[in-house]
Amino acid sequence: MFVFAIACIFASVLIGLSVWANARFRPHERLPMQWSLAGTVNWTAPRVLALSFTPALAAVTLGFIALLALNVAPRVGQEGIVLPVTMLIGASFVGMHLLHFWLIENSLKRNDG
Repeated sequence: MFVFAIACIFASVLIGLSVWANARFRPHERLPMQWSLAGTVNWTAPRVLALSFTPALAAVTLGFIALLALNVAPRVGQEGIVLPVTMLIGASFVGMHLLHFWLIENSLKRNDG
């Protein structure tokens, strides 16, 4: 049950970050989604889609992990790592979401200025 609560907390944090970023990037209709190795933007997406992709992916992934944790018994000796691994996965999603914001901001500054 703790795994489900942790999944909900991380999903809520990601949604909150997206709402904050939506206000921050409001002047831009489209946001970068992919960059080449040279740092140029390969393609963009509408702002709402760009900011909601990671929270949606995280909610599906963490929800699946929570369902597995509730219905499938871990192997012997691995009972204690389900919660920490779920927290690590959730923190990774938050980190990647923040990295995406940073990359968006740098790309927009480079193109606007």
